[in-house]
Amino acid sequence: MPQDLRRRLALAGLAVALVPALPFPPAAAQAPVTSVTLPQVDRNVIYGMYSGGALLLDVHRPAKPNGYGIVFIAGSGWQAAPGYDATPLKETQITLWGPPLVAAGYTVFAINHRAAPRFHYPAAIEDVQRAVRFIRHHARDYGVDPDRLGGLGGSSGGHLIGLTATLGAPGLANDPDPVNREPATLQAVVLRAPLVDLPKMQAVPAGLALVVSFLEVPYGDNVPSSKTLWAEASPITHVSAKTPPLLLIHGDADPLVPYAQSEGMKAALEAAHVPTKLVTVPGGKHAADFGFPTPQPGWPNYYAEAVGWFDRYLKTPASR
Repeated sequence: MPQDLRRRLALAGLAVALVPALPFPPAAAQAPVTSVTLPQVDRNVIYGMYSGGALLLDVHRPAKPNGYGIVFIAGSGWQAAPGYDATPLKETQITLWGPPLVAAGYTVFAINHRAAPRFHYPAAIEDVQRAVRFIRHHARDYGVDPDRLGGLGGSSGGHLIGLTATLGAPGLANDPDPVNREPATLQAVVLRAPLVDLPKMQAVPAGLALVVSFLEVPYGDNVPSSKTLWAEASPITHVSAKTPPLLLIHGDADPLVPYAQSEGMKAALEAAHVPTKLVTVPGGKHAADFGFPTPQPGWPNYYAEAVGWFDRYLKTPASR
């Protein structure tokens, strides 16, 4: 194994050992509960079971629904703190990104998923696919169109939404559970600072540590299958002409998930002739609010960009 790679993996291993003791994202990025209130929330809906444990989502209902649903996944570094008092992933960052969508009439489904350090790939993506299948199966109960579901996620949540969108898993035709017979597809997607090309995260020790923890395998010549696995788990690998329209929002001063991740994804989407756009947040860091509690002068209105993308490609999808 090259010495430089050995050094990076050693740093990654040290960081992984510290991950359970350190919150990710940083406290400012987790967007703790504020005074923002959402019109109506159905909490702790069970969308599936794993080994006897419930997989939960919250349904944020608008006062004036427009008939379309958005699956929301918060960023967490694919980590979830252990303990009975841990804040559920579905309750983080939703107070920032939920209100603009709900105000525009979208029904937002914020989900929990299995996470490290207890669970590893592909557990989280299987949960997200299950959640999409569940929402589609019960769409009429929630007043949304089952043929038009959107997805929004940030950081690791952006990775999971992006992977779900690019995989476009069909329904499992012979499954005894009717939920699993639904396709796990999304029709329009917004990703904030997403990890889309995992092999290229080797250049960022802290980010590399989280990827290694998520995949539970290093990236190196001593693990023959690891390079294939890292590529398999990367949304950029699965981009095709069938990938839904995809909006990227990324801070150009992000120290954890390089801005180049979104640049590379945009190029791959354009090569596949998929509608795409990259919204740059100048000086933006790695956080749900890009590192600042209030938008800075000259920043784009990224909430409006997200709503506008769904309005264009989910409510009234343009011809492909």
